[in-house]
Amino acid sequence: MSVNPGFGGQEFIPESLEKVRRLRKMIDERGLKTRIEIDGGINAENIAEITSAGAEIIVSGSSIFGAKDPAVALRQMREATVLWV
Repeated sequence: MSVNPGFGGQEFIPESLEKVRRLRKMIDERGLKTRIEIDGGINAENIAEITSAGAEIIVSGSSIFGAKDPAVALRQMREATVLWV
């Protein structure tokens, strides 16, 4: 989780990126097939950095479903991430 638990719509906590990087390194060093999921404050502005850090499964609620046009918001996130290339 990359926000404080409790309610939707919170901002992403940037320090979460270092946790993802450390976890990705541990998984890779051990040769595990584990995937990292992240939830909280994910949007088109930060998704590339988050996926570059090693997260592969993205959960995004408010930035998509709270958008004026959820389809556009989802498309912008897909275009911004390194996973959809």
